[in-house]
Amino acid sequence: MIELLPSRLPVLTRWFPGGAPGVAALPEHAVTTGNGRWWADRSVNPRVVAVSSGDHVLLRGDPGGLTPEALAPFACGYIEAPARFLPVLGGAFRRIDPWERLVYVHQAPAMPARPAPGITVRRLAPKDSPALVALGPEAAWIHKTWGGPEQLAASGFAWGAFHRGRLLSLACTYFLGSRYEDVAAVADPGHRRQHLALACVTALCQDIAARGRTPSWTCSRDNRPSRLLAWTAGFRLTREYVHYATGPARRLTPAGRAAAA
Repeated sequence: MIELLPSRLPVLTRWFPGGAPGVAALPEHAVTTGNGRWWADRSVNPRVVAVSSGDHVLLRGDPGGLTPEALAPFACGYIEAPARFLPVLGGAFRRIDPWERLVYVHQAPAMPARPAPGITVRRLAPKDSPALVALGPEAAWIHKTWGGPEQLAASGFAWGAFHRGRLLSLACTYFLGSRYEDVAAVADPGHRRQHLALACVTALCQDIAARGRTPSWTCSRDNRPSRLLAWTAGFRLTREYVHYATGPARRLTPAGRAAAA
């Protein structure tokens, strides 16, 4: 796969129809915010196109002419692709683990959130990027689709719960689409079950509705806390799909390359 400059992108409506919830909003997020990378098997009349943002990749097209080595840039990430890509994915990475994913759409009122006295829930501003960093490396995934903590703090698409200047919980638009904004949330481990994430998600959902869009939510089937938070915040299940967590890229020998071909 070769990386494409934004000016060389093919007509994307063929590859990634817009206006869908969940990770399907990734291509629109990449176009709108500039926080994404584009790939194709060739620059003219591509047969396969991919777009990545953060750790997520959407892969579309005909994998017939694709070699396992071409997928090396997508190692150690999460690939959403049709089942016809499975043989080449299996040849490209040392492991591929299927994860069942759930897509929710905001359809009901949220349950009331009652943060403790002294907690302030507000929109993040550029000055809050150090507070984002202070959440630690375990929470760094939440700002990857914006290019880093500085970019997310300055985006206007994040709400946080603060106590004496410390960020305890955060909800943000993870993928910004034309009709849907996919929501992500994180809380400091020492301040969970205190309604902080619910308060942040509720404030963000109100903000998204004011922009004329609908909030969506995506999580793994086995992530019970995330599913519970989504339900409590008014999200309801609309779709299920599978994406693949990839391991390191295989190092193919000449014999392996010949077999893959």
